[in-house]
Amino acid sequence: MAKRIACVVEGHGDLEAVPIAVHRVAHHAAPELVVQVSAPLRTPKSRLVKPGELERAVEFAARRIDRKGAVLVVLDSDADCPALVGPQLLARASGAACGLPVAVVLAKREFESWFVAAAESLGGRVGLPGNLQAPADPENILGAKEWLTDRMEGTRSYSPTLDQPVLARVFDLDRALRTDSFAKFRREIARLVNEAPDAW
Repeated sequence: MAKRIACVVEGHGDLEAVPIAVHRVAHHAAPELVVQVSAPLRTPKSRLVKPGELERAVEFAARRIDRKGAVLVVLDSDADCPALVGPQLLARASGAACGLPVAVVLAKREFESWFVAAAESLGGRVGLPGNLQAPADPENILGAKEWLTDRMEGTRSYSPTLDQPVLARVFDLDRALRTDSFAKFRREIARLVNEAPDAW
């Protein structure tokens, strides 16, 4: 069987990193399935939160996969509380998904907090030292991107466009469960591949 997932994301680095993460998690959840992730639709969060914009993006994403599959929205929560904002965005997205299963996942603060939670698995990549250790509460540090930059060797600084896809390929999926938002990401991917109609 094959399943399709259409993604809506906000950042340039997310365009490549989110499909990588989706593929890895989907394979872990259902290794027998072929999961096809369409090229994400990127829309800045500042636009998506406006009335009608999220709905427009979700409907367009659903049409991209011929209404055969599921729609996933992945955003940074920034200063917002995911538990408060997430359900509001999901209600809006569900009404525009053309009847397809839909999920909204807000990475608490930043997508990169998932990398910080799995820091031990990132050593030796993108200028990070081999003895990297995750902080005690990775989801609540301020500035996950800056945390990564501060630990890079030499004059390197974290680049979402260059480094986010690289780290998305290698971060430990189990260590990242130290963050509630990644645990939700895994649960929602498993649900979507289970509920999505077959692509062909």
